[in-house]
Amino acid sequence: MIKSKTSRIGDLIIAAICIFIIFICLLPMLNILARSLSSAETLVRNEVLLWPKGLNFDAYRFVLRDSKYTWSLAWTAILTVICTIFSMTMTILCAYPLTYDKLKGRRFFNLMILFTMLFNAGTIPTYLLLKDLRILNHPLVLIIPNCLSVFYMIIMRTYFYSIPEDLRDSAEIDGASPFRVLIDIYLPLSKPVLATLSLYYAVGRWNGFADALMFMNDRRFYPIQLFLYNILKSVSSIEIATQEGFTMPGLSQSIQAATVMFATVPILLVYPWLQKYFIAGTTLGALKD
Repeated sequence: MIKSKTSRIGDLIIAAICIFIIFICLLPMLNILARSLSSAETLVRNEVLLWPKGLNFDAYRFVLRDSKYTWSLAWTAILTVICTIFSMTMTILCAYPLTYDKLKGRRFFNLMILFTMLFNAGTIPTYLLLKDLRILNHPLVLIIPNCLSVFYMIIMRTYFYSIPEDLRDSAEIDGASPFRVLIDIYLPLSKPVLATLSLYYAVGRWNGFADALMFMNDRRFYPIQLFLYNILKSVSSIEIATQEGFTMPGLSQSIQAATVMFATVPILLVYPWLQKYFIAGTTLGALKD
């Protein structure tokens, strides 16, 4: 099909807009990368924009040699994997039973689950609850409270609805239990939504720091984002700067930038592996209800 001149012009305009948006999105990352590779003197003189000046890797050597940084990064990776597996398990186990029309109380359970999307107790009651459960300042406080997203559960449930019921009926006629149907039929057919929601959960945990800020005092279990938050605060706090090992403003800025790169790049590397599932996982799961 030959496109008209007007259509080609429209495509070029759309492409130009997309390239411009991509460039705007890349500017902060390029600036952070340049600052992480620049010398302390050029950073103090504010000479770095998109290209490093006084190229050196002192900030990266500092980060890699400091056990606080490497452990925080490793702990965040471990925490992300654990939370993603646990959250996906909870999401599947919550969504799958709700696809059964014969489930007693199905409408009630749906309403109660949706109710939590609109109303919550608030931060202070949540803090008191976690205190009574005795998981404050414990790694479990970073896993249990946010283990299930109702929104993601609804996407999962709706995707399950899109799977023909005839497959389930035929399996049940052959004697398969509901759990067997889930493992052998629903999950293999749900790879797009499983991959997409897994990535959403992983990104949410990797970028999360508010729960650790409010409920975690043990620095050993600080996720990388909270660790980075404390580093950024060190610019205006001599006490924290000394505690983190910063001795000069330029070096602290370079280390901040290097830490941002360490906190950002790992999760970005996951996207290309799961990109092919995004469209199917987010659209097919949202077409029916």
